[in-house]
Amino acid sequence: MPITDRQQAILDFLSARIAQDGVPPSLAEIAQAFGFSQARSAQDHLRALEAKGLIELKPGKARGIRLLGVSAEAGLPLVGRVAAGRPILSDAHIERHVAIDPALFRPRAHFLLRVQGDSMIDAAILDGDLIAVHRTPEALNGQIVVARIEDEITVKRFRCRGERIQLLAENPAYAPIEIDSASGDSFAIEGLFVGVLRLPGAPTPRGGRR
Repeated sequence: MPITDRQQAILDFLSARIAQDGVPPSLAEIAQAFGFSQARSAQDHLRALEAKGLIELKPGKARGIRLLGVSAEAGLPLVGRVAAGRPILSDAHIERHVAIDPALFRPRAHFLLRVQGDSMIDAAILDGDLIAVHRTPEALNGQIVVARIEDEITVKRFRCRGERIQLLAENPAYAPIEIDSASGDSFAIEGLFVGVLRLPGAPTPRGGRR
């Protein structure tokens, strides 16, 4: 069944809050995020989403909202701190699975990564955002990648000229990272940026872009 733009926005908000906090928002938090004067208005939208088979409401629970259509196991793994020498999707790195359909992203997402820092702010990627990543070891010039340099994971724009690789920040306060593939520098592309999850009310990227 089709849903309204407001219902879709609320559904996206539920997904983002569950991804960030591990639990659904309360009715009061939904009402505040969308400017409803009463929590009852939020409840009405949730009941409409339940009637359309998109969520399940559990009576008597303050945060009794469950997303339907994708299970936690079928969702996207949220990667936490990456230890040296281990694949990025090893069990030791996965904080939890987030109930978001990987097919919502093009190309299909394989994992989520929490952004730290403001080096990509002019690409509308902010500190604390969850970015969706398509797993691949290759990238084209100009694409935003998740890369491993030695034992560090970074999100930057990719540029390659011959054997010289540059990882470019989208913030003039940060200098490019220079990599010489011929010198044996430890470098690998872990995947491509394919989308971002941000809660309503988060800061607006510089220049007004979202």
